[in-house]
Amino acid sequence: MTSSHDTTSWVSDALPSQTGRMVIVTGANSGIGLETTRAFAAAGAHVVMAVRDVPRAHRATTDLPGSFDLRKLDLADLASVREFAASVDGPVDVLINNAGVANVPLGRTGDGFETHFGTNHLGHFALTNLLLPQISDRVVTVASNAHKNASLDLADPNWERRNYRSSAAYGQSKLANLLFTLELQRRLTEAGSPVRALAAHPGAATTGLNRHLGPAMKIVAATVGRLISQSERDGAQPTLFAATRDLPGASYAGPNGRGGQRGRPTLVPRSAAAQDQALAAELWKLSERLTDTAFPLG
Repeated sequence: MTSSHDTTSWVSDALPSQTGRMVIVTGANSGIGLETTRAFAAAGAHVVMAVRDVPRAHRATTDLPGSFDLRKLDLADLASVREFAASVDGPVDVLINNAGVANVPLGRTGDGFETHFGTNHLGHFALTNLLLPQISDRVVTVASNAHKNASLDLADPNWERRNYRSSAAYGQSKLANLLFTLELQRRLTEAGSPVRALAAHPGAATTGLNRHLGPAMKIVAATVGRLISQSERDGAQPTLFAATRDLPGASYAGPNGRGGQRGRPTLVPRSAAAQDQALAAELWKLSERLTDTAFPLG
């Protein structure tokens, strides 16, 4: 998909050679994940497309360049996460935690977690810990501007006692993504690992994440989107920037335009809550307990 706001594709156009590298992209069958896959494969990487629906993903690969393969991964099912991780044989250069859900009604994953928290955070948390001994370069986790007004309730992360609001649940999961990145980098540094943890957000990209909004909000999103949004290809640029540029660990990349909605990728600020090291450490402990996985290095 293209638009008049295609201003940032210079990143993928100028991507350094990825020949000989292995990249895993979750949620690779559409949107930001598919564009990220396309850019890496065109630059010579072998891309493992981790997707929930393999037959559907096959239809999305008809015009993909380069080397790739499809593997099943359901982040809302920790058994699937473990099965996928066990299928990855050999070294991995880059893991891109891209898949996610947004603004869905209250629901539970197969393991009993609230859908946003379980899919967007806990699934990727477990996947990263299981694959980390094989990762040589970096872990990039896709967050969102939605984290800025969010809070994280460690006493009730799965919305079992609070009044549920889908936007608040989504925001909490995206704040968790940034806190996960912060604590992962701290642990990597402490362990003396060269691997870097980074995060990125796509701005107001025209992806399928808004499909669960109500009819009125869909109209609002479409109207505003025509004014400020950028294409899926442009929305993938901050992820590619974080995955290939020489950036400090725990960096956060996003568009440089007004409000972080669109523009060229650059390093961007995050909320005070997303910089709370103590909260990040507590979230990590909770996530280890909920997923029965642990930091495997050091």
